[in-house]
Amino acid sequence: MKMAKATRRQAQTAERVALTTADALVANQMRSLARAFRSQADILKKKEKKKKR
Repeated sequence: MKMAKATRRQAQTAERVALTTADALVANQMRSLARAFRSQADILKKKEKKKKR
């Protein structure tokens, strides 16, 4: 599996945890983590596209 795809899956997992947790602080931290994972996945995807050229 490519790193960008794996990182996006991690973001999805963090979002699910944020939705199911009762603790507001933990939920906010998990949403922030999900955003960070998505940003990293975008960067990795751009790098993969550059390598293919």
